[in-house]
Amino acid sequence: MPTDLETTYKLPDLSDSMGAHLGIKFQTVQEGYVKATMPVDARTCQPFGILNGGASLALAEIVAGHGSVPLCSPDQMPCGIQVSANHVRMVRIGSYVEATGRLIHRGRTSHIWNVDITDPEGRLVSTARIVNQIVKKRL
Repeated sequence: MPTDLETTYKLPDLSDSMGAHLGIKFQTVQEGYVKATMPVDARTCQPFGILNGGASLALAEIVAGHGSVPLCSPDQMPCGIQVSANHVRMVRIGSYVEATGRLIHRGRTSHIWNVDITDPEGRLVSTARIVNQIVKKRL
């Protein structure tokens, strides 16, 4: 069972980040497990009033990135180097989606995450695979 990192890992200030602009809110951050929500609104929709696939990809990469941060040493950081996804269901404006990220590989130089995005009824909207390269922080 994952160890809860909420007491030892504080998410960075997201007030001026892409995640904040998209309305992403983290619900749970545990070792190898992250859950977050994102509204389906004017910020995240296509002109047709449905969730934009790019917003889903941004949500998935943000979830995976923040999942990798507490797994890195203080002099390291994750950098997303590959994202692939399938979109299987539309979500209309006025709703929200929930992303659940699970670590499927924790290597010394890379982390691989699977992120499933679901609608409020729990139906799969998108599924994504993210590879984070673990690099040294640069000053």
